[in-house]
Amino acid sequence: MMPVRRDVHPHLPPERICNWHERGQHVTHFINALSIFFPAGERFFMDSVRNYRDRVTDPELRQAVAGFIGQEAMHTREHILYNRLLDDAGLPAAQLDHAVAKLLNLLRRILPESWQLAHTIALEHYTAMLAGGMLSDPRHMGVSEPGYRQVWTWHALEETEHKAVAYDVWNTVMKPGPYRYLLRAFTMLTTTVTFWALVFVFHVRLVLADKTCRNKLRGFGSVMTFLWGSPGVLRKMIPEWFDYFRPGFHPWDADNRAELARILPLIEEIEETAIRAGASTKAPSLRSAA
Repeated sequence: MMPVRRDVHPHLPPERICNWHERGQHVTHFINALSIFFPAGERFFMDSVRNYRDRVTDPELRQAVAGFIGQEAMHTREHILYNRLLDDAGLPAAQLDHAVAKLLNLLRRILPESWQLAHTIALEHYTAMLAGGMLSDPRHMGVSEPGYRQVWTWHALEETEHKAVAYDVWNTVMKPGPYRYLLRAFTMLTTTVTFWALVFVFHVRLVLADKTCRNKLRGFGSVMTFLWGSPGVLRKMIPEWFDYFRPGFHPWDADNRAELARILPLIEEIEETAIRAGASTKAPSLRSAA
């Protein structure tokens, strides 16, 4: 698949930022916690692939890399704006984003570029698994507030479209053999522990900071049901997670390309939603939004 940079501007009602998901505030903040990772995370992904762009000679892969970087740049922009809505609601998004950026800047300083790319392909597999699950089961978003449902669906579709790009760069620039496999497997294990530990902490921080959120402790049961019961977001990811450790693994072994036919209709829906809400279909610049 050839990823395409799309200039998309979903309309996110600020008053719904703490309670936009149909399953309530705790599930809303679990997904909001994921948004906090994207600005710094997407920059890290782009940089780790750029480090090897000059070594990619295949014209199609070079074009795919350009599309990958373009899409990740758009995701970064929209999640910066998304996270500012969390800050405006009195939640510590900027503080948590700073912690992610600090961690990833440390990895840039201490890890070889090959290890940085290994972390990127592990995290890209996570985004692909989450995206694939969301796209395959409408219960993930249900009848949630349209703007937020749309931004996550758009992001999921583009993550699907470019899910193999960083991995193909990895296979191109890394010499085949035991070291390549062991590094890929090791970084998936360390990434799994670190990523989900941070997601848990960020989720709790958002829930505790939300003064409108009642039943703070009891509400976590709805998140456990969402993740492990029905629809079972994480439970259904387990086979794909293990598949990553197969020596001949490739992201498109889980072939969900048929979902990508939804991209253009979704972009039209996003624009129509913004127009109906009286919002511009052009996002404010990051400078003017500051």
